Amino acid sequence: MRDDLAQRKRDTLKRCTEEAKRLGRQLLFGMITALTLQSVPLPADCDLDAEVLHTVSSTKAKRIRVRNSPLRAHTWKAVSVAGRVRMNQHVFAIDLFHAWAQLAVHVPLLSLIALGDSIITATAQQPSLAKGRDASDIHRDFAVFVDGLASFNGKTACVRAAALVMPNVDSPKETECRLALQRHGIPCPVVNYTIPGMSFKSGVSMTLDMAWPEYRVGVEYDGDQHRTDKAQWRRDQGKRDRLRVRGWMIFSVTAANLVDDSARSELAFSVARQLAIRGMEFDFRVVAMTVEQLAATQRR
Repeated sequence: MRDDLAQRKRDTLKRCTEEAKRLGRQLLFGMITALTLQSVPLPADCDLDAEVLHTVSSTKAKRIRVRNSPLRAHTWKAVSVAGRVRMNQHVFAIDLFHAWAQLAVHVPLLSLIALGDSIITATAQQPSLAKGRDASDIHRDFAVFVDGLASFNGKTACVRAAALVMPNVDSPKETECRLALQRHGIPCPVVNYTIPGMSFKSGVSMTLDMAWPEYRVGVEYDGDQHRTDKAQWRRDQGKRDRLRVRGWMIFSVTAANLVDDSARSELAFSVARQLAIRGMEFDFRVVAMTVEQLAATQRR
């Protein structure tokens, strides 16, 4: 996925630079264009056109409108307080926190949560954006940012989503899996859990996408590359075999387990059953909460 994001960033930056040069001025980009320029995966269900370049300005009077251009102009009153990330001498991107807030009215709540997870991870992985902060620090700054948002159409969605955004999440699908389990009443797992005393031959520590360490139950989301890349498949199997010998129960989840309510419920029941067998006490919900209801429980 990182290679795809890097290529998309290069292609988009080239297009943005060409437009800025054509107009003879610097351009500030927001929305999904700002995400692409800062290596963040785009929500699949965003209602914005991903083929155009989204500029942003503080007022309608300052919007850039050019005929026969790939530019799409937007206003964002908070431009004056938003951070600007310099991509080159011609192109700037609005900071990722503000780009996230801009999209609150353009994506469903679940996707807004997944995007928040992705933004924290992307920020932590880029030294120029992290500025010495780790993922937990960035998550705290994110919470402060949401608390300080002025009133706008998407603020309610931002507040709800922020209650479920977490650091150290590696992919939107992992977010979707975590929320599918939580919606059935399963307590929130530790994400990207580092397994004590276990490492690969390379010396890299072994991790689990999601884990309840006290009960030795883990969940791993397997994207397509986990099945098509033989080396990755062997690595996964070796790790899981070693964990099972140590008493762990590992669930391998694919897109098929998240495809609809029935599949998600079946997955949640299987995970919940193992946690209950191993001594965890919680109230399992046969009928899943909505994401909005889950967010409300977290805020309380």
